Amino acid sequence: MRPVDLPVLVVIPALNEEESVADVVRDVRTAYPSASCLVIDDGSDDATGPRARQAGADVLTLPFNLGVGGAMRAGFRFARSHGHRVVVQVDADGQHDPEMIRDMIAGLDRADLVIGARFAGRGEYGVRGPRKWAMRMLATVISRVARTRLTDVTSGFKAAGPRAVELFAEEFPAEYLGDTIEALVIAARAGLRIEQVPVAMRVRQAGEPSHRPIKAAVYLIRACAAFGLAMIRPRAQVRSDAWT
Repeated sequence: MRPVDLPVLVVIPALNEEESVADVVRDVRTAYPSASCLVIDDGSDDATGPRARQAGADVLTLPFNLGVGGAMRAGFRFARSHGHRVVVQVDADGQHDPEMIRDMIAGLDRADLVIGARFAGRGEYGVRGPRKWAMRMLATVISRVARTRLTDVTSGFKAAGPRAVELFAEEFPAEYLGDTIEALVIAARAGLRIEQVPVAMRVRQAGEPSHRPIKAAVYLIRACAAFGLAMIRPRAQVRSDAWT
């Protein structure tokens, strides 16, 4: 079966996103009505879970905050146990445009993992200063590991096909930046094919981005640590009986 015909689960990890999560769920259900929608309430102390449920999503409530990596691992395990063969990760702050989900799933015809790339010629999203340099450096290094040109390796907007779902249900990293940098390295070293499709980003509906120089420097240090950790991990294997 083609990826567009497979059962799709849209996973939305959310921590204290009561102001935006309901709109995100509704937008996902409008843009891709055949998909199931699961919000991972990652230890929120606000009304994130109830508002997501009222908007029509299934909600998996974690007893305490695990971070995006831990939340997504739970999402991949939920997908595997409920027969969903494609998983799309969407942020709860409203920046990811669900209208792009269809293009990303179509990309799974050629790849096991598709990144919604913010810096690939679509839209006007951009970053500046040290954070921009860090992202470029990481993209260059991880492109070599993946053996394909990638321009946005820190995007949280991704579509995973059957082989990636099977791998990530067991191996998805829970560390800081594990859901982006480390996950890509694990996938590439396991032999999964990674591609990207250009996406346009929307203005976030809640919260504030951080581009301060000090935080950018800390980000770079942590990103390098995440990459190093991923490279010294034992090489993961996709089970021979994984879905195809």
